[in-house]
Parts: sequence; C-alpha cells; structure tokens
Amino acid sequence: MKVMVIVKASPGSEAGKMPTEALMSAMMNFNEELVKAGIMESGDGLKPSSQGLRVRFSGDKRVVTTGPFTETNELIAGYWIWNVKSMEEAVEWVKKCPNPMEEEESDIEIRTFYEIEDFAVADPNGASREKDAALRQALAMQKVEVNNYLFFSGRCDEALAFYKQHLSADVKFLIRFNESPDAVPEGMLQDGFENKVMHAEFSLGNVRVMASDGCNDVEKFSGFRLALNVPNEDEARRIFAALESNGGKVDMPLMKTFWSPLYGQVTDQFGVGWMVMLPGEEPAQ
Repeated sequence: MKVMVIVKASPGSEAGKMPTEALMSAMMNFNEELVKAGIMESGDGLKPSSQGLRVRFSGDKRVVTTGPFTETNELIAGYWIWNVKSMEEAVEWVKKCPNPMEEEESDIEIRTFYEIEDFAVADPNGASREKDAALRQALAMQKVEVNNYLFFSGRCDEALAFYKQHLSADVKFLIRFNESPDAVPEGMLQDGFENKVMHAEFSLGNVRVMASDGCNDVEKFSGFRLALNVPNEDEARRIFAALESNGGKVDMPLMKTFWSPLYGQVTDQFGVGWMVMLPGEEPAQ
C-alpha cells in the first residue's frame, strides 16, 4: 500500500522559520529508520505558501493567485511517500516521528494513493490502464543510465595504456580476476587469465567507459555491450525479459554479485549485447 504522509503547515512554517539543529537531527534519524525499514520512497519539505502560487479553474478560465494563503490548517509543509503493508503500520511509524514543528501541537495526515484498478468503472475497455502502464514504463526508463562496456580478449592493459597516451584517458578503477572478492567459477576463466583485467572504468572527456579482458582470448573484440544501470529490481527484470524475448540469448542470468545486487548479461535478437544491473556502491578511489 502506497501512502502520502503529509506534514501540516503551522504559523512557524508559514513564517519561514527554519528547524533547530536538534529537530533537524531528529528528523534525519527518523528518515534513516524509514530507509532502513525499506518503506520510504521519497520525502521533502516545502517552502512557505508565500513563495507559492495557486491556479483557480473556472470553466475555460485560469486565474493565478500568488501566496501567501491564509488557511494555515489546509496547507502542508512537507511530505513523505511510503510503501507500507497497512494503514495501521503507517500510523505506528507516524507515532515514532519527532514533533515536526517547533510549536507544541502539530498534525500529520496519512492519505492512501489510488491504484489504476480503482478507476475500472471509468475505464471499461482498459485503455487508460494500458496508457498508465506505458507512462510508468516511460518514467522508469528516464532514470536508466547507459554506459559503454568494452571487451578486449586479453589486451585490456594494452588498450588502456594506448588510450591514456593518445586520448588522455583517466583510469578511475581497475580490478583483476585474482583480486576478486568472490572466487571465479571453475572453468569460466582461460588458463593464464588470472592476472587479466576483470573490470576497469576510465573516462574519455566527460564520458565514462567500462572495460574488461573478458574470460578468454578466443572471442575477439567485435563490438561492445551496453550497460544499463536500472533504478529498481522490477524494472531490471522487465528489461532483461524483453531483451531475451524473440530469439534473444541469456549470456549470464540475473544474479547477485559483489558489485551489484542484481546483474546479468543478455544478447538481444539483433545481436546487441546488454548488461542489466542495479547500481551498487561506488568503487573506492
């Protein structure tokens, strides 16, 4: 269940009064608990209504009014978006929240989100549901990051040296197979590749490029893979399944690795290689 947890405005928040250091620290600690519990999607504070606008709709007319607005009890000063199992769980979390205002009394309101299924009567043929799914997919894809990943079949060190000399490449990170925190699966690596580059990252201009020797020198360099850093697991699995469909080939199934909570390789029906992953921690510099 997705809920919006609304912090109601107060005279102090409408006057632009900033929280004390103690309150700021307490709220950050509460947010940290929400994140660790896995229920918080987002949350922000809002500036006073004196810095806001209202647009009134009357037929085909649109009238813009500048703040401040006087109905303090109807205004909000901030919000969270939570995913919880029930309203009861949301209430229990709100009870743990520090008083969000310096005033002795303040209010937090909890509202549930509509799901597209709630509008079934107004969408008898499912057209709006399909459009909603397409829009959500488009929004998710806007957050996807695309990176080039090059495989050099044993010549990665040579290639990096060449790029550094001639293209001023800046190598940000490099790890070899014999430095991997996880043992390389038996039979995966060609004999003599133990000291080859497992993964490297370098910059060319303002572009980040990833590189590896691969696992052998049989597969000669013939192109590159596109690496997709995807923001959430559901979207990663959807993209991976789509690329695998219609004759695509899974080169490495989606799995947890030491560099990513979920990572896999797939070649699509057109022969383009892809790497799909959830972002992990940034490598140490």
